[in-house]
Amino acid sequence: MTDNEITLLKEQREKLSGKVFDLEGWKSQTLLLAQRIFGKDHPVLKTIGELKYDYSSWHLRDVTGNKETGDPVRIQARQVIDAAIAELEVLGSPAAGKRADLLWQILGEELTGKQLKELQDILSSDTEEQAEKVKEKLSTLKKEDLINILSRVMIG
Repeated sequence: MTDNEITLLKEQREKLSGKVFDLEGWKSQTLLLAQRIFGKDHPVLKTIGELKYDYSSWHLRDVTGNKETGDPVRIQARQVIDAAIAELEVLGSPAAGKRADLLWQILGEELTGKQLKELQDILSSDTEEQAEKVKEKLSTLKKEDLINILSRVMIG
């Protein structure tokens, strides 16, 4: 899934190179994608949301006085997207970790301490029968407990 997320961010980065550039439209699209990828509280969203052109006379003088500089907003936007891509490449998708944390939280609330410990022990062992042992352990649970766990994970 991370490859798809990286591809989407690279497409947004490419839009920064276009001759015609609508900052607000680009920000809206990028914020929607970034929220889906990183979650609503990630710093990338805040940074993208704060991108804006500064039309003060001092800023315009500094920017227009040097033709080598380029569009400072596009440069900053590219840096933010590059950082987001690097994060995904190195750390993977944050959504996967959040789902795993949620699952363990729900299991902790729905199972007894002994059942949870047994599952953790099975998953920490590095055996070929790991999947079979997990299925065996889950098959001992009541149907209602399994339904509760699954529904809570799906609702998330």
